[in-house]
Amino acid sequence: MSSVTIHPMALVDPAAKLGAGVKIGPFCTVGPDVELGDEVELISHVVVAGRTSIGPKTKVFPFVSLGLPPQDLKFSGEKSQLIIGANNVIREHVTMNPGTRGDKMKTVVGDNCMFMVNTHVAHDCILGSHIIMANNAVLAGHVTIEDHVIIGGNSAIHQHLRLGAHSFVGGMTPVRNDIIPFGLAIGETATLNGLNLVGLKRRGFNKPQIQSLLAAYRTLFDGEGQFAERIETTRQKFGDNEVVQRILAFIDADSGRNVMQPARRRHAG
Repeated sequence: MSSVTIHPMALVDPAAKLGAGVKIGPFCTVGPDVELGDEVELISHVVVAGRTSIGPKTKVFPFVSLGLPPQDLKFSGEKSQLIIGANNVIREHVTMNPGTRGDKMKTVVGDNCMFMVNTHVAHDCILGSHIIMANNAVLAGHVTIEDHVIIGGNSAIHQHLRLGAHSFVGGMTPVRNDIIPFGLAIGETATLNGLNLVGLKRRGFNKPQIQSLLAAYRTLFDGEGQFAERIETTRQKFGDNEVVQRILAFIDADSGRNVMQPARRRHAG
């Protein structure tokens, strides 16, 4: 505890577990079942409650609320968890809630994510790593987000949805259907607008991989026949292609929601 810095105007329960180099600023409140990893920093006016753990080197800005009861009328005080990974940046007024008995009993956030001002992660959400949520973006309960997803400002994700890896949601976009890996969704009524080509290039996907994804996208969404038939055609044509298989595996893992489609048949990019 000698390396831990706690401001005299912070309230930290003696039972809380604090890693080496933790910094807790003024007017923070840390509950008894909280665990802060090495070098976690709570700048000021941060509330960390419930069974919440925060991974090493995560930085939490003022007026953030982590681990308080979820906004779910069915919640009855069950000892659920909020698990936050390492190296995350959690900006002002962010809220994250623990899980519920109605689902996983935990909400999970991966590593190296950035949550901008006023973002919300609801109960029972499972988030991967390298995710960015821009200002005022919100998740309803039971949402699953894979790695390297970006959600634009003022966007809302409906409950029980899945956002595939490397997908992108534009600003002010309501999302009501699952988004395939690498998908690009933009609009007042969100539809699939091709692939997230900018993100693919930034993350080192090579030209043949991107070309394969574009060809698979055209087969899935611009091809002939019903969607189920186009899935099988895509599987036959690209069955040995690893990146295309990620899209097919996502579709096969049915969440109970429809997969987002283009507004009309169109070219992927």
